[in-house]
Amino acid sequence: MTGSLHDRHRAVLPDWLSLYYGEPLELTHGEGRHVWDAAGNRYLDFFGGILTTMTAHALPEVTKAVSEQAARIVHSSTLYLNRPMVELAERIAALSGIPDARVFFTTSGTEANDTALLLATAYRGSNQILAMRNSYHGRSFSTVSVTGNKGWSPTSQSPLQTAYVHGAVRSRGPFAHLGDAEFTAACVADLRDLLGHGRTPAALIAEPVQGVGGFTMPPDGLYAAFRAVLAEHGTLWISDEVQTGWGRTGDHFWGWQAHAENGPPDIVTFAKGIGNGMSVGGVIARAEIMNCIDTNSISTFGGSPVTMAAGLANLAYLLDHDLQGNARRVGGLLIERLRATAAQVGAVREVRGRGLMAGVELVRPGTEEASPERAAAVLEAAREGGLLIGKGGGHDTSVLRIAPPMTLTVAEAEEGAAVLDRALRTV
Repeated sequence: MTGSLHDRHRAVLPDWLSLYYGEPLELTHGEGRHVWDAAGNRYLDFFGGILTTMTAHALPEVTKAVSEQAARIVHSSTLYLNRPMVELAERIAALSGIPDARVFFTTSGTEANDTALLLATAYRGSNQILAMRNSYHGRSFSTVSVTGNKGWSPTSQSPLQTAYVHGAVRSRGPFAHLGDAEFTAACVADLRDLLGHGRTPAALIAEPVQGVGGFTMPPDGLYAAFRAVLAEHGTLWISDEVQTGWGRTGDHFWGWQAHAENGPPDIVTFAKGIGNGMSVGGVIARAEIMNCIDTNSISTFGGSPVTMAAGLANLAYLLDHDLQGNARRVGGLLIERLRATAAQVGAVREVRGRGLMAGVELVRPGTEEASPERAAAVLEAAREGGLLIGKGGGHDTSVLRIAPPMTLTVAEAEEGAAVLDRALRTV
């Protein structure tokens, strides 16, 4: 077939399958924190395929594990014993903080959240779900129905009934003017009031740091306070760790640990970074919840030998090299540099984040009005400067999302911050 790859893409793929940039990139290979496009241009990657290349591109330990496993057997399904799957489940269960944990592997974060919703509704006998405003949990029929971000929710039809709670967006909304303690108290009061107006929900699903929503987060301890209220009703807490897990926030291995006062979540979902680009997702839950399904079930592709081998090698590398500590140190420096730029650029409303998750929210100068056109322009300018970043946000896509691989060096953080400084000042 003739024509550019972009033309061919548009001819056979859905219109809603969006691409970054006016002239979309074809990435051909990567190494470390860098990728190259089909024209031979080299970029510093500060988005990692949407926070998925967690450690590094072409990490030798992972590519070796994948190659060796693929040479033995690629696929068997969950109908047969699978040593890499058992070994990775053992490691994740031990790291989860959930007592008597069981692990079920999927192929994506969407599928992981879909499974968590299935478990919660079956266990509690309710199709009522609480979710956070500005949230994103995937693109399946059930996960779209609990997504509190209209830009990613294409239908109101749903197998679930969802109510949305205040609290995940600290600097906007009716409680933004309050101090942290008062903000938390107001959100807890709102939750109590909400619970008094309907049937008992099966679960609250929440991202500790909202990803697509623009790296927004509540004050530490808010979900612990929520958990105390939810426990009075038997309502479960699902922590969506698809973007926050594995130490990316620097301060904690799991995002929920910033809200741990009243114990761990009942269910944790994960995906993205654990496979370092391979299709790995999963659910961790207490045995009584995981085992509540009273019918047969399998997974054809979840927990495949090759993806499990990748996950094992990637997790071992992350732990052996203290990438959580690196995220805390280098991420802290990067956010400091971004805040120094923001102080001199009127279009930057806020720089927020934790570890190697940084969000830069853009507005029309002198206003609180989101500026998606500026975010798009900075994205293009950063690319011209040799840096790839992402974007997101709530009502409007006006937040730059910055989440490099967790092996990022100080020199690379300084380089990326300098490119962003120039891009923000230009736009």
